[in-house]
Amino acid sequence: MKNSSLTKKQRKERNRIVLALIIYVIIVAGEHILKRMGLLTGVFSSHWVLMILYLLPYFIAGGDVVKNALIGIKNLQMLDESFLMFIATMGAFVVGENAEACAVMLFYQIGEFFQDYAVNKSRGSIKDLMEIAPEYANLLHDDGSVETIDPDDVEIGNILVIRPGEKVPVDGVVVDGASMVDTAALTGESVPRSVGKDDEILSGCINGEGLLKIRASKEYEDSTVSRILEMVEDATSKKSRTENFITRFARWYTPLVVLGAVILAVIPSIITRDPLTWIYRACTFLVISCPCALVISVPLSFFGGIGAASREGVLVKGSNYLELMAELDTVVSDKTGTLTKGEFTVTKTSPASGVTEQELLETAAFAEGLSTHPIAASIRRAAGKSGNPAGLESVDNVSGRGLIAKSGGRSIIVGNAKMMQEHGISCSEERDDAATIVYVAENGKYLGAIAISDVVKPEAAEAIREMKEEGVRQVVMLTGDRKQVGEAIGSRLGIDHTYSELLPDGKVQKVEELLNEERENKKKLAFLGDGINDAPVLARADVGIAMGSLGSDAAIEAADVVIMDDNLDRIPLVIRIARRTVRIARENIVFAIAVKLIILLLGALGLAGMWAAVFADVGVAIICIINSMRMLNRKAFQRKSLPESGERKLKKEAA
Repeated sequence: MKNSSLTKKQRKERNRIVLALIIYVIIVAGEHILKRMGLLTGVFSSHWVLMILYLLPYFIAGGDVVKNALIGIKNLQMLDESFLMFIATMGAFVVGENAEACAVMLFYQIGEFFQDYAVNKSRGSIKDLMEIAPEYANLLHDDGSVETIDPDDVEIGNILVIRPGEKVPVDGVVVDGASMVDTAALTGESVPRSVGKDDEILSGCINGEGLLKIRASKEYEDSTVSRILEMVEDATSKKSRTENFITRFARWYTPLVVLGAVILAVIPSIITRDPLTWIYRACTFLVISCPCALVISVPLSFFGGIGAASREGVLVKGSNYLELMAELDTVVSDKTGTLTKGEFTVTKTSPASGVTEQELLETAAFAEGLSTHPIAASIRRAAGKSGNPAGLESVDNVSGRGLIAKSGGRSIIVGNAKMMQEHGISCSEERDDAATIVYVAENGKYLGAIAISDVVKPEAAEAIREMKEEGVRQVVMLTGDRKQVGEAIGSRLGIDHTYSELLPDGKVQKVEELLNEERENKKKLAFLGDGINDAPVLARADVGIAMGSLGSDAAIEAADVVIMDDNLDRIPLVIRIARRTVRIARENIVFAIAVKLIILLLGALGLAGMWAAVFADVGVAIICIINSMRMLNRKAFQRKSLPESGERKLKKEAA
């Protein structure tokens, strides 16, 4: 344990324990040597003198425990660990077990020190995340001067200067410059992203080597970094069922064992007339019963799980949601922007005889020049044309069919097969279930067809397969798209059930139906979405999972888990983390309670002394903490041969 890994308070506590331990060893060794030499006579043979000697290391190591116990007694709030340790060790001193009493306090403090170190270490990943908060912003004035201001003072529209190595203070758009930005703290993605003019940039990113000027698009409190910090801070207040069980258990457990210790000390003493023996057993009983192994190790497991997820670019808004992720039976997903990129692309062209592919695309792009529809934009990109074409006189949109554009003597029709039939244009109907087909005609002459598809995310099929490997029984897709498109994509990705042509309220209704089925079987359902229309469904599901970096603010606010880099690979990963977290927490509960019950019984029968009690308290706590710290091992929940998505390979090759 290196000094650099300890806080100032921890170093002070360590030095205090080491000093007390040295004094304790000297006293024990001296007492043992003097006894063997027959020199422990006179004043040194006095019970009170030996007690005073042992109280020196006792108070050096455990002074704060005694102080907390006395404050608890004064405030009538005494049924806690400090009270148990104080009463048990004082009782041991009274019956003459000075060395054991001092040893119990020493080992208890060693255990507390180790717990504190473990908690701080488990918080490391979340501390790293908290450090993404920018400390200042560089405001560029109209006269070219730059002023350093607080990020809270940045207003929408302000121009900010981001120098190399500085954090982006608020969300914005690059207006000048180009650079590579490090988004690892936000998304868990180690490969820097390239940004240039007109690109969006998120607060909390670290600028690389280039100088950037950005226009603030959000105030600090609404920016990504602020929302992330708020989510992380709120996460610690939302306890899992397991943690709540431990809290309730400790609330009843501690007074019961104190009552049991009193009964054990009083009633057998009256019967046997040997109070010293039974007071010693009662003190042993109290040390054994100390619930710190459960009280610290179970929350530590969940804290480690949340930290492990955040290192991978996944924000879990509370331990309760991590526990629910471990119990998922059904994952319901939106299609556009979630399983697909939400970017329409021309995937195929079928020009008529005597028409070239470029002529077909340019004609369609000319007609779609004023349209803001994603399909129109994809056609213009494929043709290499921008909007607002010169000479376009009028555009008549026909709802559910297409459009008619006119320019000079040209009349261009771009639409579906029904549109062509209505205008008496003969065309060979194209078949592609996963694509939208657009037909093009000019002055009554058929020019050809263009197939446009939403691009499926390259990691989607693998992510769905891994979810099922992690125990998810079924994956369901909901989409407002045509039935043929939905089913084609669902079949390609290995989706179990696809429901198409749904409006937002239809998605909520379908999720309600699936939730009712799951609750009958006591199973859990997660919904995965990204758009503003997904917010009601995200809030309704047992666990709402939002794709964060491209997702809407409403979806992120409604969700319980946020995937910061939109990578579907993160979902099976966070399920693995959740299941490992819950498994470790349950292992700790079973182990701690079993050991304590066995040694409690042995202690009551006089078969286990104070040293066994120390193991039942400190030893069990340390074992449980070490078990919980397995969550800090990043390799433990990652697949050894996880296939890389096509995008990630390209990023690595580019880097």
